[in-house]
Amino acid sequence: MKKKIMILGASILQLPAIRAAKEMNLEVIAVDIDKNAIGSTEADIFVNKSTNEIPSVIEAAKYYKIDGIITLASDLPMRSVAAVVNELNLTGVSIETAELTTNKYLMREALNNKSIPVPNFKKAKTVSEFLELLNDFNDDIIVKPADSSGSRGVTKIHQKDDVETKKAAFHKSLSFSVAKEVIVEEFMIGPEISVETISMNGHVSVLAITDKVTTGAPNFVEVGHSQPSILSIEIIKKVEEISKASIKALGIYNGPAHIEIIITSEGPKIVEVGARLGGDNISTHLVPLSTGIDIVKATIDISLGNQPKLTFTKNGGAAIKYFYPKDTGTLKGIYNLNKARMIEGIKQITVTKKKGDKVIGGKDLENSTDRLGFIISQSEDNQSAIEKCDKAVSLLHIEIE
Repeated sequence: MKKKIMILGASILQLPAIRAAKEMNLEVIAVDIDKNAIGSTEADIFVNKSTNEIPSVIEAAKYYKIDGIITLASDLPMRSVAAVVNELNLTGVSIETAELTTNKYLMREALNNKSIPVPNFKKAKTVSEFLELLNDFNDDIIVKPADSSGSRGVTKIHQKDDVETKKAAFHKSLSFSVAKEVIVEEFMIGPEISVETISMNGHVSVLAITDKVTTGAPNFVEVGHSQPSILSIEIIKKVEEISKASIKALGIYNGPAHIEIIITSEGPKIVEVGARLGGDNISTHLVPLSTGIDIVKATIDISLGNQPKLTFTKNGGAAIKYFYPKDTGTLKGIYNLNKARMIEGIKQITVTKKKGDKVIGGKDLENSTDRLGFIISQSEDNQSAIEKCDKAVSLLHIEIE
């Protein structure tokens, strides 16, 4: 009899997990509020419910008698994962760990209490409280929701900005927060990276470190990733140390973690830790292309109580670049896609918008959903993988009207 795995989310970001589970000869139960989600037809069973609706997720998990549960690329569903793990006595994170890793303020407090380096931070629930605590910061400040992902609601402001600009940043962040809490933190200067790990019974394995590129201020939308990191061995050692310490502090004993870090002049500081697989095709595509490790299947194995396969079989480079138009308008078409696919080392080109969609250009990108699509490459090292992506993107002609 096939074992059953529940996957929270059935969008293009969770589709690789659905397919991986099918390859493992598992029965897949996918949950998504979007009845037309791309993964709904590939799962064996589709449950049309919100992944954040904990009672409904528990009810479905019990009804189908699942053996394991995972999610990826999204933080809040981890609370549902933890609730099911607790209710059905499965392998995964605790309810406490899910709370810590889905609320940036609680996470920062937990890390700070263990002397793990994080930026200076405060929490605000009202605009008056927000304006008052800005006095505790220097000129450049980041405002973000306490419980969101994908760069949603993140804004950079300055002390010299007028009051209305500051209020607008607060209300923007608040609109993306379920808890209706906003985090204010010091703006950190330095390269941004992420760390992908797998833990089994408390033993942490660092699988990959990813260099990241964003649009910069004010919204910091991620537009590129590459592996392995080109950071020095000395810095990588420090990054691995604080990553493992943060995982222990937050209680991620079984399963993956996605850790975002900025390398400041004072050393690496943790931005946030997710008790899940990384999104943006990092876990699903870049890690296996650069290391040979299928971190998605490893995560599924752990959720079922099995020992994961974590053998490095590759030592190369992989990159992804997201493309978007220069100008805001209506998408008329994207041309030369097949020509770009012909470049050696290009593994995948995916368009996530369709003709007629309203699209946002350049620095106006607000979050990851505004991007038009992505290109993934594989090569002998980080730099050559990036160059292949850049070459492919340069061939694309995006027409806006």
